[in-house]
Amino acid sequence: MIANKRPAAAIVALCLFASFGCRRADAPPETPAPASPAPRSEPTDTKPMDKRVVLCLGTSLTAGFGLDDPDQAYPHLLQAKVDQAGLSYQVLNAGVSGETSAGALRRLDWLLREPVAVLVVETGANDGLRGQDPDATRANVQAILEAAGRRQPPPRLVLAAMEAPPNYGEDYRRRFRALYPELAKASGATLVPFLLDGVAGDPKLNQPDGIHPTAEGERRVAENVWRVLRPIL
Repeated sequence: MIANKRPAAAIVALCLFASFGCRRADAPPETPAPASPAPRSEPTDTKPMDKRVVLCLGTSLTAGFGLDDPDQAYPHLLQAKVDQAGLSYQVLNAGVSGETSAGALRRLDWLLREPVAVLVVETGANDGLRGQDPDATRANVQAILEAAGRRQPPPRLVLAAMEAPPNYGEDYRRRFRALYPELAKASGATLVPFLLDGVAGDPKLNQPDGIHPTAEGERRVAENVWRVLRPIL
């Protein structure tokens, strides 16, 4: 369960989330935005057939927006940890900058065309930025988890929790915060309590926009996910 209060620095970061936002994937920005790395979500014919897939479905936080090298994003760092642990898995990055939970749901069937051993779901941050009704976000994330669970064989599920910015009020933040642990419990998914734990609000770990982690910040994010993922693998 996520704590009711975050450190002041994290609140500052969430305010910046509300001010800046992420580049939308479904509409062009009003002003040119930096190009984001192309999502590398499509399973390829070159992956070793004996390696099971860990698929990271997410937003710009997963895609590695703004990094000098997309391999600095946390899914690639997870692959290094998998290899160091001698585990036979391939980690695929299916992050798309600016995507909402509705967009993630629309992509899911295509992404799960091939068997996936573990599905890491990081979505909803852009919903919170736009002030979308938490019930709508809840419905989309629930549909993602349920659709994945119907696959044969079903993947193990990991759900990364996010926080809403404070400018929508405490009731909104409470409802948004609650949806992640409640859905994880209902679906049997393993919860990452807060994807940006130890990163949000720290200028040294965030890019100048105050939103997206630096390469060092991504290493912290990878640790947050790995702490939950390794026991599953």
